Amino acid sequence: MLGQRELGFDDYMAILRRRLWALVIPALVGPVVAFLVTLLLTPDFTSESLILIEQPKVPESFVKSVVTSDLVGRLATMEEQILSRTRLQPIIERYGLYRNELRRGVPMEDVIDKMRKAISVTSVDFANPATPGAGSKKTGGKNETVPGFSISFTGESPRLAQQVCSDLTSMFMEENLRQRELRAQGTTTFLHTQLEEAKAKLDEADAKLADFKRRNIGVLPDEQQTNLQVLASLNTQLASVTEDLNRAHQEKIYADSMLNQQLAAWKASQGGTGDSQTQTLQLQLNKLQDYLVTLEARYTSDHPDVKKTKADIAQLQKEIEEQAAHKDKPGDKAAQAKPSEAGVEPISVQQLRAMIREQDERIRQKSAAQERIQHEIDSYQGRLQISPAVEQQFKDITRDYQTALQFYNGLLAKTDESQMSTDLERRQEGEQFQVLDSANLPQDPSFPIWWQFALGGLGAGLLIGLAIILVQEVRDKAIRDERDIELYLELETLALLPSIERSNGRKPRIFKRGRKQEAVPQQVGAGLD
Repeated sequence: MLGQRELGFDDYMAILRRRLWALVIPALVGPVVAFLVTLLLTPDFTSESLILIEQPKVPESFVKSVVTSDLVGRLATMEEQILSRTRLQPIIERYGLYRNELRRGVPMEDVIDKMRKAISVTSVDFANPATPGAGSKKTGGKNETVPGFSISFTGESPRLAQQVCSDLTSMFMEENLRQRELRAQGTTTFLHTQLEEAKAKLDEADAKLADFKRRNIGVLPDEQQTNLQVLASLNTQLASVTEDLNRAHQEKIYADSMLNQQLAAWKASQGGTGDSQTQTLQLQLNKLQDYLVTLEARYTSDHPDVKKTKADIAQLQKEIEEQAAHKDKPGDKAAQAKPSEAGVEPISVQQLRAMIREQDERIRQKSAAQERIQHEIDSYQGRLQISPAVEQQFKDITRDYQTALQFYNGLLAKTDESQMSTDLERRQEGEQFQVLDSANLPQDPSFPIWWQFALGGLGAGLLIGLAIILVQEVRDKAIRDERDIELYLELETLALLPSIERSNGRKPRIFKRGRKQEAVPQQVGAGLD
């Protein structure tokens, strides 16, 4: 009646009571058959090794490692390289793996794929080994840094599985050392190349800076203050030279006037007496004394002009005294008249002419010095005028030089760190793989596992039994209660008469109630209009 009407819990229990053996027999036979199947299958044995990832012996605060890639990513890369054909085929040939497949003509690629499936590399969380966490994930996936990983291989015999697993472990450790050293060496080589290029650029910038300083010497920004100081000093020198030049001009004018007076007095005294000469000398003395008063008002007594004027006054006074001493001597008069008659100028006139020549030379020297100082002032003023433009160019060149220098120093420091890291890897004092548990010799096969097959057989038997019950109930057309009668006759049931079973001396059945329900009840009733 399954599928004809809606069934309840009691109906399902009745079906279970009726079809119990259809469920029990497959459920008992299934595990037995599954266990027998395990005896026919070829067993596989799995050997496993555990590798601990040991941290560097030298702290990273002292030597920073240049191998900074994610450990999980590196494990995935190593796994791909080790599980390549070039690595696995020699192992297959060395240990004679998968001989049956090779004898049947299976391609080597398929055999290598089968061996890849027999190899498992998983990360392990030592802090919580019960919960795999990172340990259950393949190394190809993204994950945080793991403290270790395990390598397992499933083979046909325990000894073979152990040998292959041990070889795979050694390959992983050697590959880790090789990759870390290659990456460190590659980084160092790259930094050395970049350092040479940076040094060439730094040398070029240094040469440009040196050439710029050589072409603009005296107008560089750091020389601006010096130029201002030199310019101030030159202005002071120019003022002093100009003052000396003006004084020389004044003295020359004064000497010219004195010379003219001396010449006039000398010419007038050629036919007269010596009194006129004395008067001329006295006149010159008075002018020098007046000039001395003017000089003393402006300068101190140590000034060269004051000293020179005093010496001239003393010389004139001496001449006047000599004129007065020889005034009354006839021989002296004749001696004085003799040079005049011969046309020789007096000593005072000659001294004035020498003074004028001296002032001319002094004026020439002071004028040359004034011109030279003025030229230097113009030069320094020109330097100060072009200093802003030169400073801008100097800043551009200096900025390029400083940038190149900083880049070079940074690369130099990184190269040194990379070299130390490379030496660290070569000495195997960096991050290393340490075998915590070597490849074990399996005692029990990893496949097939009898209790797993038994559970599978039990489940399969239950499913088969349920399927048998379902088929039987669908094909069963028996009428067992009033609901079946109402379903088929479409009439209401007025009363039920219990069936009377014969007593033949048999023991009562276990499911007596079910057998009682299987008896067709007698219907008493009639349809309603």
